[in-house]
Amino acid sequence: MTIREFKMPDVGEGLTEAEILKWYVQPGDTVTDGQVVIEVETAKAAVELPIPFDGTVHELLFPEGTTVDVGQVIISVNVGGGAEPEAPAAPAVAAAPAQETVAEPAAEAEPEGRQPVLVGYGVAASSTKRRARKTAAVEPVSVPAAPAAPVVPEQLNGHGPATGRPLAKPPVRKLAKDLGVDLATVTPTGPDGIITREDVHAAAAPAAAPAVEAPAPVAAPVAAPAPVAAQAPAVASDARETRVPIKGVRKATAAAMVGSAFTAPHVTEFVTFDITRTMKLVEELKSDKDMAGLRVNPLLLIAKAVLVAVKRNPEINAAWDEAAQEIVLKHYVNLGIAAATPRGLIVPNIKDAHAQTLPELSKSLSELVATAREGKTTPAAMQGGTFTITNVGVFGVDTGTPILNPGESAILAVGAIKLQPWVHKGKVKPRQVTTLALSFDHRLVDGELGSKFLADIAAILENPKRLITWA
Repeated sequence: MTIREFKMPDVGEGLTEAEILKWYVQPGDTVTDGQVVIEVETAKAAVELPIPFDGTVHELLFPEGTTVDVGQVIISVNVGGGAEPEAPAAPAVAAAPAQETVAEPAAEAEPEGRQPVLVGYGVAASSTKRRARKTAAVEPVSVPAAPAAPVVPEQLNGHGPATGRPLAKPPVRKLAKDLGVDLATVTPTGPDGIITREDVHAAAAPAAAPAVEAPAPVAAPVAAPAPVAAQAPAVASDARETRVPIKGVRKATAAAMVGSAFTAPHVTEFVTFDITRTMKLVEELKSDKDMAGLRVNPLLLIAKAVLVAVKRNPEINAAWDEAAQEIVLKHYVNLGIAAATPRGLIVPNIKDAHAQTLPELSKSLSELVATAREGKTTPAAMQGGTFTITNVGVFGVDTGTPILNPGESAILAVGAIKLQPWVHKGKVKPRQVTTLALSFDHRLVDGELGSKFLADIAAILENPKRLITWA
């Protein structure tokens, strides 16, 4: 047979790992070029990956729930159709067993650093190198275990060959430090003797088994379907506490928010105003023939007000380039909308929202929200944002102090719209009132600019006719 391997691609910009959420195929299934075979969750979104060639699934190397590094082989496919190796093989291939998946001509014909690419996304050059395979005869039954058994426990045991320092990624080292685990005492189960998060959790567990039993999961990639249930202990629970591993979207969001909070000097300003006229306009637009079939709500007009205010105050739409020591003024608006999803908070953005008409903006908002709720937002949809709106009012919250989305200069929080007593035309009347909160990067935006921008948004929403006169 001729086996080709499909590696975990970088489906975003510089992503290093992804968690396998669901396999859509099993060994023996026939697949075609472009067929979706797996759904994974990256640090940015859930993504379905297509296979880039035809054939029959030979092996699934990881079960659902496993976190896999970019560049690792996740599935092998028989593209030759035969059960035996082809006769005119090179000597090195002939010495290998029939199950060999690396040293056949089809796989070696690809460039060394190439990885499978998800259609529509670029891929970072792989940092992993193919190991030189020994040409000595190897019994087929020992192929899966041969690289792991002698190298990990006996030679490396989680330590570098020269320094003796345990091999682990920085997040794993921090986890070990937080849990009070000495990495030198942890037996690794990761490739090349790398200590994983699961190894650290196992070492920290009060009733953990002896460390020598840890290498057992190394064989899990060989029989993918069976170990799926073994991933369940990722959530540790007892009568008083539940511990949930931090990964995926939640992990990326936490890192981004911490980085933003301690990098950009935040300033937040507030404005409370009468939004009654805008609410009346929302009701009128719902019956407008030009908006037929489109979703019309207060957020739509708030988004339009933001776009008009950006046009009047273009300096608000900028970014701080620390490396180049430059302020980047952006002449376009990729409008981000914070969305709460089952996987956590994500901020997809509408590309070139400044150029869209009100009906176009309504359609874009509806598609953005629907895609986010379905968990189908692509990494590309969450990159390149320039300004963000977060609507905390849908939860009945009056306002908040939002944290900037990394790379942006400002974010607007929209509070709940409530009927309140308000002085209108010299008399106290019940009016629809709301509060907006604008957080901005004080390196880019001074108090005057931030105040003028926020005041413009409020003025437009108090009197939405300004959408026409100011646009």
